[in-house]
Amino acid sequence: MSLPLREIDDDVVRCVLCGAPAVGPCASCKAMVCGDCCVLTEGGVELHAICARCDRNKGRSLRTAWRSLVTASVLLIVALALFAALALAALR
Repeated sequence: MSLPLREIDDDVVRCVLCGAPAVGPCASCKAMVCGDCCVLTEGGVELHAICARCDRNKGRSLRTAWRSLVTASVLLIVALALFAALALAALR
């Protein structure tokens, strides 16, 4: 007597590397990966999962993610300063 095959749910998110059910996104490239296809790395005070592809290409560094966060923050501050300067110029 053989066991029935389990049907795969269509709404289950799959790992981009092996097709197993994914547990979360890679901290570097945001691709969904399973627990077997990721490596844990320290980034600040928390542990982050890096997919095997990013670990192989870039190493376990989160430098790119931190750089994009700082860049976005600086651009936001510059945009707010520009808006404030234009608002003050319009009031005069």
